[in-house]
Amino acid sequence: MEILKKRILEEGIVVSDQVLKLDGLLNHQVDPELTMEMGREFAKLFADQGVTRVVTVESSGIAVAFATAYELKVPLVFARRKKTLLADPDALCERVPSFTKGIVTDIMISRQFISPEDKILFIDDIIANGDAARGLIKIIHRSGAELVGLGVVVEKCFEAGARTIREQGVRLESLIKIKSLAGGRIEFEQ
Repeated sequence: MEILKKRILEEGIVVSDQVLKLDGLLNHQVDPELTMEMGREFAKLFADQGVTRVVTVESSGIAVAFATAYELKVPLVFARRKKTLLADPDALCERVPSFTKGIVTDIMISRQFISPEDKILFIDDIIANGDAARGLIKIIHRSGAELVGLGVVVEKCFEAGARTIREQGVRLESLIKIKSLAGGRIEFEQ
């Protein structure tokens, strides 16, 4: 997606050789037009998979996952990061570290929103080391649902996350692949 590359170059802030801040596009502010275009792209990539639900992890993946679910005309389910008083005591849970937050949290999905009959498309904003993605994949497998693929907006190719998930046999499609952030410069993989 050339428009996404252009916007990342214009608005992305390289914090370090490991961290790219995309608050103006994905993590704090959402551009509805660009987000819907990303959703259309993911819907095209996975159109032949019979997706019955799109899932994501709260909160940065929600906007793109919503756009994808809208295009596929299926429900969106997001894994919560915090238990509430109304939380399902029988929810599917997994403990995951957060690379950007520097903490460990529980992610959970209520069993009423994911079942063995589902074909799940997992959509996320960024994949770096893949801890949250692996946690949600475990939840999907424990539910008995079929994971048909994982779509990520930005793949950091210099981190191991996407590679380890592909090694598990999961189809992973990225809209943008970043080769390096070295020297404060964003270098895309061709």
